[in-house]
Amino acid sequence: MTYLPLFSLDHQVGMFPVLSWSNCHSTTWPRLLWILWLWLSQCSSVHQHSHPHSIKILGDITLGGLFPVHSRGPAGVPCGEIKKEKGIHRMEAMLYALDQINSDPELLPNITLGARILDTCSRDTYALEQSLTFVQALIQKDTSDIRCSNGEQPIIRKPERVVGVIGASGSSVSIMVANVLRLFEIPQISYASTAPELSDNNRYDFFSRVVPPDSYQAQAMVDIVKALGWNYVSTLASEGNYGESGVDAFVQISREAGGLCIAQSIKIPREPKPGEFDKIIKRLMETPNARGVIIFAHEDDIKQVLEAARKSNLTGHFKFVGSDSWGAKSSPILDQEEVAEGAVTILPKRASIEGFDQYFTTRSLENNRRNIWFAEFWEDDFRCKLTRPGIKIDPEKKKCTGKERIGRDSHYEQEGKVQFVIDAVYAMAHALHNMHQDLCPGATGVCDKMDPVEGRLLLSYIHSVNFNGSAGTAVLFNENGDAPGRYDIFQYQMTNTTNPGYRVIGQWTNNLRLNVEDMQWTGGSRQMPDSVCSFPCRSGERKKMVKGVPCCWHCELCDGYQFQADEFNCEMCPFDMRPTLNRTACRPTPIIKLEWHSPWAMIPLFLAILGILATLFVIITFIRFNDTPIVRAAGRELSYVLLTGIFLIYLITFLMIAEPGTVVCAFRRLLLGLGMCITYSAMLTKTNRIYRIFEQGKKSVTPPKFISPTSQLMITFILISVQVVGVFIWFGVMPPHTIVDYEEQRPPNPDLAQGILKCDMSDLSLICCLSYSIVLMVTCTVYAVKSRGVPETFNEAKPIGFTMYTTCIVWLAFVPIFFGTAQSTEKMFIQTTTLTVSMSLSASVSLGMLYIPKVYVIILHPEQNVQKRKRSFKAVVQAATMSSRLSQKSINDKQNGETKIEPDRTQ
Repeated sequence: MTYLPLFSLDHQVGMFPVLSWSNCHSTTWPRLLWILWLWLSQCSSVHQHSHPHSIKILGDITLGGLFPVHSRGPAGVPCGEIKKEKGIHRMEAMLYALDQINSDPELLPNITLGARILDTCSRDTYALEQSLTFVQALIQKDTSDIRCSNGEQPIIRKPERVVGVIGASGSSVSIMVANVLRLFEIPQISYASTAPELSDNNRYDFFSRVVPPDSYQAQAMVDIVKALGWNYVSTLASEGNYGESGVDAFVQISREAGGLCIAQSIKIPREPKPGEFDKIIKRLMETPNARGVIIFAHEDDIKQVLEAARKSNLTGHFKFVGSDSWGAKSSPILDQEEVAEGAVTILPKRASIEGFDQYFTTRSLENNRRNIWFAEFWEDDFRCKLTRPGIKIDPEKKKCTGKERIGRDSHYEQEGKVQFVIDAVYAMAHALHNMHQDLCPGATGVCDKMDPVEGRLLLSYIHSVNFNGSAGTAVLFNENGDAPGRYDIFQYQMTNTTNPGYRVIGQWTNNLRLNVEDMQWTGGSRQMPDSVCSFPCRSGERKKMVKGVPCCWHCELCDGYQFQADEFNCEMCPFDMRPTLNRTACRPTPIIKLEWHSPWAMIPLFLAILGILATLFVIITFIRFNDTPIVRAAGRELSYVLLTGIFLIYLITFLMIAEPGTVVCAFRRLLLGLGMCITYSAMLTKTNRIYRIFEQGKKSVTPPKFISPTSQLMITFILISVQVVGVFIWFGVMPPHTIVDYEEQRPPNPDLAQGILKCDMSDLSLICCLSYSIVLMVTCTVYAVKSRGVPETFNEAKPIGFTMYTTCIVWLAFVPIFFGTAQSTEKMFIQTTTLTVSMSLSASVSLGMLYIPKVYVIILHPEQNVQKRKRSFKAVVQAATMSSRLSQKSINDKQNGETKIEPDRTQ
């Protein structure tokens, strides 16, 4: 028999298509689907196996049930081992709920609910085959041209009509079944399917569920991750609708919420190969900082992930946040407790139903014959073997006595979804009850208006129910058929309780309430583990984001004079400030000045004090011996002027070191050049007078003009007035004031930055202030050179000459030192010291060469301080001329190679 192409497909799973409503013709698809069902159920031997097919309970209205009674079988076999909790517990919960409803006089009175319960074997394709049982009563039954393989006409029993279906469990199974049930408008209420895809009311309009969708669960998990302070996690999903949809929802919500990045999204294959989980752990370790792992996976996959982590010696490294498939179950962590320690899991809020515990623990082989799979459960639960006709018992297994009791002779713990199975059955019952009251008021039993039950109308009643469920919480549905999100949050702890286990640490009902203080991690630690791409930057560091990964960044120090303006930017401090030690703000730059006790000030002060004392001693000596020949010969008037200038040169040292202020700055401007100007103006006047006298004597015996003391003073004061006038013009153009120079001492290390309080005199203005004095000094030197031939017995030309030569050497040394330190951090100190020492040395040279010899004679050799014979100007000129000629003649004789001996004229 060949495969019949039934209708166009959206996509195909195995050999069974997922039906597309829009592509099916209204008159052809029911008949074709009926042919397919007949072929699968009556004539085909493809899926023959030893498991019974379904449970049938008679009633006025029949509900369908889909439960994973058996696990997925190996390749080629649809069903595997029996599932005690997820299968039998849940299926018995439906039977229990039907018993309670049928015995309730207030709910569906005089109406008995029946059931057709099928085993999905945890496989979506197998569940699709089984679910065709629910629609057979709705299919047109034209069987005239249908034959079995042997040519005989099939025997077809009249099927019962299923008005609604309870199930399925897995999301992939529910999706597959929902595609069929919606074609026949059969409402479906799931007790465990949480895939967000099923919230699509356009594709799954007949699907409802009493558990919240994974979109709520994903929102709760995002809130948990954020509450833990994590921003960089990996996701792990079992291949299929449940795992992939859950992770997709988590990723989507985290992207919308912001502040959370996905390091890796890894998918666990449906049929993992050997070593697959070891590869998964290695991939997770490619981003070791992402210690948090969000896991939407089946129990078996969870267990193998934990085992692979233990084999890789990564116990305690990963911190898992598990979905409701992990919940508070012990099976996924069996023998892997140390790896699972600290795992945070989520589970729809639930309660243990005491009535079901009493019901189920009293079930036995005698009183539960309606459950065709109960004998298989009994053997597995009590690890025994029932005797069957024609089958020998394995001697290694004990024989079941039938007197065993659940919970007494075996471990029993109510499965977590029992509450939701009961609520799903009651939701269907309440919808039928409300529908019966509206359509059949006062009628006993099912009236004609409910025979048959219209599926779309029943769906509207389902969406309208609102009652307190088995746990006392409200059961209701939104416009998409979803239940409200209510979750308990668990953490697996090993040291907090007497027995290791799950502890409730919070809950989520549209918002998170998490008791962080109750949480424990590996080894009982209370410290929250990190799962971040990049750790917070330290103070003074800005975040440089990694492109495309908003949770990852590099920390860059705000260097130099920058401070951390905000999380992402560094800015320069104002020019008068520097960053604080932690570079989070700016602080004022300390202001310094040259202190009196500084080594840079002590040497200039020492020289200045000695100079002042020496100058005062000379002045006092000259005043004391004012009328002696030496003092008079030195030119008393100009000498006192010159000594005043020397005194002011020494005095300027104190002004240069004093704390800058308006008055100090004014006197600096005035006296810095004035002392030198007075000194060299007096010297220039002296040398000029001598030069003019002897130059005039060569031409005539008439003395030159302006050689009297009064004239000399006048010339000197005129020269000095140029400096004074220039300074006062400077005062008018730019009044003296202080400034703080922050650039001079601004090294790369801002901790060493200092502002210097000083007068508003730049290097250029300082040179300009001294330039006039330098001109006087150079001019005086020129006249000293020209007057070098004058006999020293007649004047001071030669001492002045030596003074000027030495002074020029001092100032030539000053220039490179002063300007060569312009880039030094000690610039101000070096330049101030250099300037004051140079000025003191030049003053000392003038004082020492011009006046110390005179003072020496006056004090120690007073016998030489006597009046000599007074000669006229003519005699002086003749003597000077004769001396000049003799000097010239001597030079010429040496050039001619002759040496003449002059007669001794003293005799």
